Amino acid sequence: MFRSMRRPAQQLTDAQARDILLRGTSGVLALSGDGGYPYAVPRSYAVMDDHIYFHSAPEGHKVDAVLRENKCSFCVVGQDVIMPLEYTTYYQSVIAFGRIRVVEEGEEWVRAMRAIADKYAPSHPTGPEHAIQSSRGHMHILRMDVEHLTGKQALKLTNREAK
Repeated sequence: MFRSMRRPAQQLTDAQARDILLRGTSGVLALSGDGGYPYAVPRSYAVMDDHIYFHSAPEGHKVDAVLRENKCSFCVVGQDVIMPLEYTTYYQSVIAFGRIRVVEEGEEWVRAMRAIADKYAPSHPTGPEHAIQSSRGHMHILRMDVEHLTGKQALKLTNREAK
């Protein structure tokens, strides 16, 4: 179902791809938007098991797109160093493909909110509980079930690792 990488020498291992996903702080969530146009939106996120969680307003373009079509992708750039004398960048990136849905308020919603709060505000004086309580009733959690994860890096990085 998913294409193999055209340049397999540049493909990251599953562990390397997952590490970039876990370390990343933002990515671009791509959905099927209005009128069949792609809708790609920058998002912060948290990873638990094989799921990527996002917080969202309960209405808007993103939620409408999720409710209309659940297939999505999510891209995270782990490294992007411009090398002007080489006319290139030394990059590493991952793309996750999967299906996305709204999580109803409940135990999973709370765990996802806690994971997001812990990731982005680990030393907040009130801890994650304030964010969880203040978000009830007006914050959606979206869960992406990852079906395929692939990562790629610049050929120069691949060659450097091989030495």
